[in-house]
Amino acid sequence: MTTARESTTEDRARSLIDRAFAILGTFQGGRVRQSLSDISRRTGLPIATCHRIVGRLTEWGALERDGDGRYNIGLRLWEVASLAPRSVGLLRLARPYLLDLYETTGYASHLAIREGLELLSIERVQSPRRQVRRPLSGARYPLHATAIGLVLLSHAPDDVRAQVLAAPLPAFTPRTYTDPVLLERLLGDIRRSGYAVSDRQIDDVHIGVAAPIHGADGSVVAAVSLALTEQDVDGKNMIHLVRLTATSIGRALVAAGYGRPDA
Repeated sequence: MTTARESTTEDRARSLIDRAFAILGTFQGGRVRQSLSDISRRTGLPIATCHRIVGRLTEWGALERDGDGRYNIGLRLWEVASLAPRSVGLLRLARPYLLDLYETTGYASHLAIREGLELLSIERVQSPRRQVRRPLSGARYPLHATAIGLVLLSHAPDDVRAQVLAAPLPAFTPRTYTDPVLLERLLGDIRRSGYAVSDRQIDDVHIGVAAPIHGADGSVVAAVSLALTEQDVDGKNMIHLVRLTATSIGRALVAAGYGRPDA
């Protein structure tokens, strides 16, 4: 039987863990380096509490402090994250094909998975002379506005699609799909055709082309895309290359047993 003292101790431990998670969660959305006051403001935690927890996280190696007194994610956390098969194992197998897609086309290639109701960017390969500002690797984005997000959403479980369609669909440009009825019809077309095209829905320049990547159990475990521009007239060939890349990555995943229920 749990005593009142044990219950209080457990609640305190859970509260401390929740606060530590909140602190680590502020290092997202492009925020790589933060001061202690930045972390305190974004978590809503008192500066003294932040100082104590950040100190413990730094001692363990989850955070590191630079010469300016700002904090960034530490190597110890990266070591632990490197064991996550959904990102690192997938990236290891897919990266050669992403590089080949970029080198063949000259356009930025992108790999992403669905995490809950959002898209999680895993990798992006692009020319330093033609930089695309987003997506950032490790960042999360809505599913409804990009080609790669539409592919992942179209193959998501029914309850996930229902939640996304029921929620507000923010418009990034006048072309962004914000009508849930129209979007649901589009998702069905994507499932049937095997690819998605997003025509300047996330900004006024880029046209995305994406295709699903299937794992060993046949489910869609990720998607790959290219970021084109209006001037790219050979869109059909780009669609073919993206689908071919997705198929090649899928075969590599099957060969490695990635995506099996018991893997």
